Amino acid sequence: MSTKFHARVAKEQLTFSAAHFITLPNGTCERLHGHNYRVAAEVSGPLDECQCVIDFIALRDALAALMGPLDHRVLLPTASRQIRVTADKRTVEAVFEDRRWVFPHEDCVLLPIENTTAEKLAEYLGRQLFDELAERYSIRPQRMRVEVDECFGQVGICELQ
Repeated sequence: MSTKFHARVAKEQLTFSAAHFITLPNGTCERLHGHNYRVAAEVSGPLDECQCVIDFIALRDALAALMGPLDHRVLLPTASRQIRVTADKRTVEAVFEDRRWVFPHEDCVLLPIENTTAEKLAEYLGRQLFDELAERYSIRPQRMRVEVDECFGQVGICELQ
């Protein structure tokens, strides 16, 4: 019989509020709107000398630090095929067909993703978290699962191995 271990954090403070819009398969683009996102992360791997996969506090704090810059911002996808995002020092412009939004630069986060869906936000946070755990704590999880809940039960999930 094999044994696998996982550590999961899904704390009330692992939240951020942000505005976004996504493009849909039918060629439309949602209206700008916001969510109070809740994030959870699960790390799988062997037990360390303390018999833990990872210290819960380290996992929680690393994830919270990555979410902080997203809080109270407009999330814009810079790798989109349908939304063109350009920025200068003062403003960020997003264009979809004949629609155009202009935001103060400090109010935006430009994300290297195709669409600001919950799934792609989960992947973005998961990849950042993986790198942070490796760099800061020398931990390389065998598997990581990140969940981004955008609306109390609408959850995008990304698993990294």
